[in-house]
Amino acid sequence: MPVSKRRIFSYVLDWIFILIIAAAGGAIYQVRGTTHAFSLTDPNISYPLYPDTVSITVAAVVSLVVPAVVIAAFSLLVKPEGWAANSESQSRWRYRLWQWNAGWLGLGLAVVGAFFFTSGVKAVVGKPRPNLIARCQPDLSQITRYAVSGLGQSLEEAPTLVSAGICRNPDQSVIQDGFASYPSGHSSFAFAGFMYFTLWLCAKLAVAVPDFLPGQKSTLEYGKERSDAVHGPRYSPAAPPIYLLVLAFIPFCSAAYIAASRWADNQHAGWDILSGSVIGIFFGWLGFRWYFPSLQSLRAVSWAPRSESRAFYGGLGSGDFGDTRSREDDPESGAP
Repeated sequence: MPVSKRRIFSYVLDWIFILIIAAAGGAIYQVRGTTHAFSLTDPNISYPLYPDTVSITVAAVVSLVVPAVVIAAFSLLVKPEGWAANSESQSRWRYRLWQWNAGWLGLGLAVVGAFFFTSGVKAVVGKPRPNLIARCQPDLSQITRYAVSGLGQSLEEAPTLVSAGICRNPDQSVIQDGFASYPSGHSSFAFAGFMYFTLWLCAKLAVAVPDFLPGQKSTLEYGKERSDAVHGPRYSPAAPPIYLLVLAFIPFCSAAYIAASRWADNQHAGWDILSGSVIGIFFGWLGFRWYFPSLQSLRAVSWAPRSESRAFYGGLGSGDFGDTRSREDDPESGAP
């Protein structure tokens, strides 16, 4: 079957938009956002400034580059279950390349979506970090000048809120980063990449809670076909081995470690980390489900490519961008 240029360009357009979202997130990340007023006597922002246990560079590499390498290697080198022995070599490689592309598209959507959303919220909220005072190095002789609210100047023991102008740290980037506590970027980015990777591994390894439907059959199930006198041929579902569950959840646990390190480093409050984690989990799930069926389907392949006629628009209310012809269980149906 000849390759459809229209279909291919529709996925090139997906990549273009992913890059646009990434660039927009990067631009927002560089913006000098809101600096929330704060109290110099607030114990919640008076923690010491520690170096990062996991730097943003390391977090990006392990939650983006590592999954990308594994997805590419698995897609190109591992033979899918049920592949016909007489299938053409060209079709096989088209199928492999399609699974690689779909795997990377989902990963890209997950991480750039989380990055863009988190960067935008950080810039708007401007919440002080737990170590803001250590970053700020406030000039205590200028409290009156930079006071913006509170009754501390006229009422004993009342708080006085000051602006970021009171900070005398010569490194403005350190001060500005002190107002980027909510939500946690490490947590959102790590969970976006690793949540997606966990779901992708679960799909490839058929790791899912058995949810058997009568008549359903898949080459990826761990049960076996049997017969009984009443119902005839049936398929008995079975739970996957636990070691596969452990293997698939290593990425998720890695994201949890990265998120927990932000608390230990005094970089975020608990709510900041929890919110960032939820954002990452959502975008990780979104990236996976955009290009792959649910784990309960027990299919290790992505959604089929879009049809040529519906590559850019599926029609009002049609709800389907795929071919109308039946694909059933043909693993090569994933080739463009």
